[in-house]
Amino acid sequence: MHAFDVLGDPVRRRILELLADGERPAGEVSAVVQEEFGISQPGVSQHLRVLRENGFTTVRAVGTRRLYAVDPTPLREIDRWLDRYRGFWTQRLDALGTEIARGRRERRRTDDERS
Repeated sequence: MHAFDVLGDPVRRRILELLADGERPAGEVSAVVQEEFGISQPGVSQHLRVLRENGFTTVRAVGTRRLYAVDPTPLREIDRWLDRYRGFWTQRLDALGTEIARGRRERRRTDDERS
């Protein structure tokens, strides 16, 4: 499965968001996703399996618990792919930063003139 196919699903993106802060038990991830998306525990397990089989997560057993964590390798690959397109928005964000700074200077100047 292509990385964008894996990440195209909002449930899988949410699971990665939950795991971004660190390792979590499958039951905890499942409870959050079930509540937010209204899907069954087997449905969440299927999404965890897709993430694991496609290299986006790792899992380790601790007794009867399964702890999931993000594997950043495929995310780095996506980041490298996106690199060629960053120029489309980076330049605009830089221009926005310039306009914001200009507006702040104008407000300060106007405030100084009023004082």
